Amino acid sequence: MTAAKSFRERLTARDPLLGVWMKTPSPIVADVFGRTPLDCVCLDAEHAPFDRMAIDGCVASLRASGMAALVRPQSATPEHLQSALDCGAIGIVAPHIRSGAEAESLSRACRFGPGGRGFAGSTRAAGYGGLTIASALADAAQSTCVIAQIEDVEAVDAIDEIARVEGVDCLFVGRIDLTVGLGATSPDEKIVVDAVAAICAAGKKHGRATGMFVSNLSEIEAWRKAGASLFILKSDHAFIVEGATALRATFDAATDAVSGAI
Repeated sequence: MTAAKSFRERLTARDPLLGVWMKTPSPIVADVFGRTPLDCVCLDAEHAPFDRMAIDGCVASLRASGMAALVRPQSATPEHLQSALDCGAIGIVAPHIRSGAEAESLSRACRFGPGGRGFAGSTRAAGYGGLTIASALADAAQSTCVIAQIEDVEAVDAIDEIARVEGVDCLFVGRIDLTVGLGATSPDEKIVVDAVAAICAAGKKHGRATGMFVSNLSEIEAWRKAGASLFILKSDHAFIVEGATALRATFDAATDAVSGAI
């Protein structure tokens, strides 16, 4: 029997992958997500209140269920990257990568080697001492996903040099920040759509996967044709609001119907 492909193998092969943002720093929420048919969950430590302990607990819950755990850290500084990876995250969605030099720094900081990620055998990523140095390094080299978020005007201008950096597995479009940076007021404006298309084209040119968030799910087919393969859509907060709103509408329709008949 052929072994199932790892998340990184699927990502770099540009298989269609579906994930969600997790905004609530709770291992229980992570446990619930781990029981779903999603491909990955991304803990949003950039915009939600995740400290290191919260990331650690949520990653542990996701790993226990076999769900690929990504982290978008507060920043792309080496300490934030290493912290998330030591907790056992399978990959990083690094915010605000603006240049080829920043992409190279990101790739180096996420990987072991000269000037790169520091090694500690006591971490979850290293099996709490259960893995040899050689096996831990080999596992990290094969499984760690490095995803550069492209969300600044400077990044679009430098997209070719970013996309050619070895070790960057995926370009992830930050469309809302791009909208603001480009002076637009809607992510549907042509200047924004053209920038997203340029990112997808650079990904295809250099053999990198491209990912994105879209609020309008009807766009998925078109962006998939343009080369996007990783879609991180919605969030736990969105599911709660949408579910409660739908429940309210269903309840009101049912009770209104009965009230009209009384």
